[in-house]
Amino acid sequence: MIVWIDGELLPLERARVSPLDHGLTVGDGVFETLRTYRGVPFAWRRHLERLRASAAALGLDVPDGDELRLAADAVLRANRLGDARVRITVTGGPAPPGSSRAPGAGPTTIVVAAPLAPGAPTADVVIAPWTRNEHGALAGLKTISYAANVRALAYAQARGAQEAIFANTAGNLCEATGSNVFLVLDGVLVTPPPSAGCLQGVTRALLLELCDGTCEERDVPIGALATADEAFLSSTTREVQPIAHVDGVALPAAPGPVATRLAAAFAQLVARDLDP
Repeated sequence: MIVWIDGELLPLERARVSPLDHGLTVGDGVFETLRTYRGVPFAWRRHLERLRASAAALGLDVPDGDELRLAADAVLRANRLGDARVRITVTGGPAPPGSSRAPGAGPTTIVVAAPLAPGAPTADVVIAPWTRNEHGALAGLKTISYAANVRALAYAQARGAQEAIFANTAGNLCEATGSNVFLVLDGVLVTPPPSAGCLQGVTRALLLELCDGTCEERDVPIGALATADEAFLSSTTREVQPIAHVDGVALPAAPGPVATRLAAAFAQLVARDLDP
């Protein structure tokens, strides 16, 4: 594997960051994962905008967008990848031990890419026993502080599921560990609003546009997921993935008609425009 670190392409075995990098010591950083189709990163503009927004919220600098695109393209070429996943990570850079950043220190920027395994046609999910804090400093940001997601995903996998779903502190549906959640209630497509604490996913935003105003962004109790007509996850790598079971209880349809329609519409979007 060939990776890009701070302007240099390197074999993975030679790639190094400082043991004092703030991303390693305190989880101070942001990232984006992009899916590539035919060797081209999908929705580059939207992902770059979100990377910048997350970094700005943490007070981090992000390298020039053109430089990042050249880095992503170089990594894809060096690894001879077509359909893949690309991850861009920006950290606070080296700093003394502790929470304070080093004055004047620049960020550490890493770009990696790897083949993307075919996704499963459906997913089983469980409700996580922990909540998202919709009022927290990191709510809605794409940061590398992912320990809670790692723990919740392990909890799901130990129970034979592929994703864990978080409620927020109000008891409302929030998001999954790496996905947004949509559900159909009494024939109406619903997804949690940003105020619920969920990440505003790029695929989520594109699906809302494809829905053309027919999807409601509103709070729903976490328990509504298990009683939905149908439900599905959305993310860069999953695209539209129907939910088959919630805590072992089967939903009426997986895929249901709404997920089927939106999956087809999303595939058509990818075919005609790789940077919508």
